Amino acid sequence: MWLFPSTTPCCGFLSAPKCHRCVKGFLKPYAQASRRRRASETCLSNENIRSFISENTEVVVGGSLTPEIKLRLFTPGCRFWRERPELWPFSDPYWAIYWPGGQALSRYILDNPDVCRDGSVLDLGSGCGASSIAAKLCGAVHVVANDIDPVAAVVTKLNCELNKVEPPDCVTDDIIGSDPAGFDLILLGDMFYDETLSDSLHKWLDRCVKSHGSKVLIGDPGRAQFEGHDIRKLLHHVAQFELPESVRQENYGLTSSHVWCYHSKL
Repeated sequence: MWLFPSTTPCCGFLSAPKCHRCVKGFLKPYAQASRRRRASETCLSNENIRSFISENTEVVVGGSLTPEIKLRLFTPGCRFWRERPELWPFSDPYWAIYWPGGQALSRYILDNPDVCRDGSVLDLGSGCGASSIAAKLCGAVHVVANDIDPVAAVVTKLNCELNKVEPPDCVTDDIIGSDPAGFDLILLGDMFYDETLSDSLHKWLDRCVKSHGSKVLIGDPGRAQFEGHDIRKLLHHVAQFELPESVRQENYGLTSSHVWCYHSKL
């Protein structure tokens, strides 16, 4: 079973707030196969990937902060919940989990549609695409879902079909550090789990805000890497959501998730 050592159940092999602290050690057996997996992604057509994902995930409705959004995720009924990890043919499937920060961010958008209505939206580290879907449902005119895992792009399109919305533009390049485009709104859910990545995000987001006046919303359940980072001094707390009981159990008893707004120092 792809679970982290714990007496508390979790959802799949990447499904707890603690996982970002232990994921490197947990995924060490995967490292030698990473190149082979990346090669397999390029060899398979999108249609083959779609079929594989459809066969090895389940459509989840409810049990999250956004019960109105349907998503293909890992569940205990899925083969790779218990299968040997080395048999998974792609990169680590972060998209297969609906992370608590992403849930809070998507819930906030659905409750406050004016934040993205008629605007351009970048969903950075988009994963399963839930925040992109929320933005589409709330009337955003242009949405870009950015995730460096090409399988996440396929999954995002599948999830858009489930929710009867036009898919966003899916970009798999690493755009952090690049010249920022002029998005009205930038969304980040559960992205501050690594110190080096957090530093890069801080610098890049600052450029986005200063160059284009972009609004930045960050969803996070209170991870230590986020709470202790300098970026927290520039954030304004805008919402707190109590997590459903099932999400609490899957995330080692975490009880709430938050949305923050970023303000750059000019």
